[in-house]
Amino acid sequence: MTRNAVPAHVARILIVDDHDVVRVGFRQIIAEHARFAVAGEAASAAEALEALRGDTFDIVLLDLSLPDGSGIDVLRRIKVRYPETRVLVLSGFSEEQYGVNMLRAGASGFLSKTCTSAELIKAIDTIAVGRRYVSPKLADILAEGLAAPVDKPLHEQLSEREFQIFCHLAEGKTVTEISEMLFISVKTVSTYRARLMEKMGLRTNSELTYYAVKNGLIQ
Repeated sequence: MTRNAVPAHVARILIVDDHDVVRVGFRQIIAEHARFAVAGEAASAAEALEALRGDTFDIVLLDLSLPDGSGIDVLRRIKVRYPETRVLVLSGFSEEQYGVNMLRAGASGFLSKTCTSAELIKAIDTIAVGRRYVSPKLADILAEGLAAPVDKPLHEQLSEREFQIFCHLAEGKTVTEISEMLFISVKTVSTYRARLMEKMGLRTNSELTYYAVKNGLIQ
């Protein structure tokens, strides 16, 4: 975890990604724009939460896949503990796979890491003034969902908490492990599991994992 001194008049950004080369790339792009500054970096969920406890950030650039947990968990904690901090989720997964669910979970925007540097800055500009950033691709997905809700992927029918638990189950975590990670009871996790399995028409964790792999939700 690193922290940098930042003038008071610029938006303070925390970059959370476990790949050093990715953080370097984001830092170089942001450095070209004087209205933003990278005030901290974190390579894990634990480092991200430690940075947020010790400093104030306007925007968090958050990767979904972290070595010690899910970016979804970090997002949820940020929205509870630091509601004024805006989160832009950047992921190797596409908008079709995670975009809608991340907006539903409280993200201010979602971008695939295949985005251009210009689109990244446009997203940060939009989020910095308190608006949500929706990429043209994600806007099309949202519009199609309104026009034909029956055709929505099954996982988009899940609530924020159901989707969070769905992702952990798909990664092979047990109900007990999930309860410890999310600070909720085993019974509560089991209730959410039963509810999401019913919504998606699944019977076993193997079917759940197969669905996640098939739909590109886990690698």
